[in-house]
Amino acid sequence: MGGQRKTPERKRGTVSPTLLAFGRRFRRFREAKGWSQENAARRANNGEGVTGQYIGAVENGRTRCTREFARSMDDAMGADGQLLELWNDLVQDATFPTWFDWHTVEAAAAQLQGYQPLLVHGLLQTRAYACEILRGNETQVEARMKRQSILTREEEPPPVFSLVLDQVALERPVGPPETMREQLQHLVAMSALHNVTIQIVPSSGTHDGNSGAFTLATMEDRSEVAYADMAARGMTLSDPEDIAIVTNSLIEIRSLALPVDQSLEVIHRTAEERWSN
Repeated sequence: MGGQRKTPERKRGTVSPTLLAFGRRFRRFREAKGWSQENAARRANNGEGVTGQYIGAVENGRTRCTREFARSMDDAMGADGQLLELWNDLVQDATFPTWFDWHTVEAAAAQLQGYQPLLVHGLLQTRAYACEILRGNETQVEARMKRQSILTREEEPPPVFSLVLDQVALERPVGPPETMREQLQHLVAMSALHNVTIQIVPSSGTHDGNSGAFTLATMEDRSEVAYADMAARGMTLSDPEDIAIVTNSLIEIRSLALPVDQSLEVIHRTAEERWSN
């Protein structure tokens, strides 16, 4: 999610009707208990809990919860197996639509793992870098900057973000040298956050990542959704077979990546040697 692309706004029908139906029934069970979303969240996953935001995502059909989550909530709500049956009927075979709003997934994720072969990931772009990529479209730039706030939010735990970046993204000119230098320095600064990890893949050889950029989101209940970059716009994936392909690609790419400390040295050295003038 690093390039120029206008993400379509959510339109009627972009939320899976079966996920939405499950969410509405879930809400009825919760309200029958007199619980707020936060009350229900504390009881999820056998007491391990999730955030109230995640309960909202389930109820609005914005996430495909796991069977274990449904089972634990069925027990907590005393639904006598009804919620689990609804999961079997409505959620088990449901997938996110191709045009599903990825940004709602990204914001609700507990963990994000990304690979970028050509550009810096959108969550780590500076304003100047994003402005070059988005060709000065201030509306899109502002939207991208706002997205980045999930990494430093304090009202709830930020997602753990692990990025694997091809070395070519450090050397590929985007704007003037000062924009690139600032961008690389920003990567080093962001890597100091406890929830952000950056690794560099040397630009040599072939691997599954050559097919394009992607991000894998793991939700609070351990369900997974992927976002794959395409020429016109991204595609959201939740089919288990698609997720397996993305996961295997990520494992292969990460096996080729430099350790974190060496990766930061490469970023710093490139900023100083290539983009200092």
